[in-house]
Amino acid sequence: METATATAPVSLTQGAVNELKKLIDQQEIGSDFGLRVGVEGGGCSGMSYLLGFDQKKDGDSEYTIAGIRVFMNKAHGMYLAGMEIDFKNGLDARGFTFNNPNASSTCGCGSSFSA
Repeated sequence: METATATAPVSLTQGAVNELKKLIDQQEIGSDFGLRVGVEGGGCSGMSYLLGFDQKKDGDSEYTIAGIRVFMNKAHGMYLAGMEIDFKNGLDARGFTFNNPNASSTCGCGSSFSA
């Protein structure tokens, strides 16, 4: 079982950390939940990102990033290693964005990619 002290394969910008902590407080997310980062089949480019609060499951690695528990299925690491998650709050875009160096192509929505 992975420990929370292992180096996380993904990073969170300060903007993402601020927004996630705000969501944790607003939605009263319990201490047994963490941020799930992952991928799933589908989307216009072949795979879509998963980002949401969830409980730890079998096969997950756990990391702590800026005080936030992060869960990731071990099998998703090859698609997400080195990815940066940011939060944009501007006139042109609002929401979480994914900067994934493993993506060979992405679609215009920014939440779908192929590797």
